[in-house]
Amino acid sequence: MATITELKSALRETLEARGVLGQLKARIRAEVFSALDDQSTPRPPLSHENLLINELIREYLEFNKYRYSASVLTAESGQPEVPLDREFMANELNVAEDSSAKAVPLLYGLLHHFLSSKEEHKGKLFLRGSATVTSQEPHAHRNADS
Repeated sequence: MATITELKSALRETLEARGVLGQLKARIRAEVFSALDDQSTPRPPLSHENLLINELIREYLEFNKYRYSASVLTAESGQPEVPLDREFMANELNVAEDSSAKAVPLLYGLLHHFLSSKEEHKGKLFLRGSATVTSQEPHAHRNADS
């Protein structure tokens, strides 16, 4: 007869082999976050930049099958449940795409652009802070007791 330790080990191995263990852990984290999230404290409204950034990240997470991470991002950020239209995103970012680029998240195309243009320009791109995004302390929307 198998011991409890052997059963636990066999169950863990089976869940890992099926790719379920990671999903279960992510789902538990998402549920714990949801239970601990203070819904009474209003979140600041999403700026246009944050809406676009969150959508780029969500598209990347979902493409890579990080569904629970995407659900936590959506819940925590206040991002709309329905993803923004890809064409809308491309227009907002002033990006033109060919058909092969549409097969992967926009973030991959943006990264590819900057990595490939590094050789062409030999210089660094100068970034400026956005006038519409203010600096915030991490987790400023939560109270000090959490």
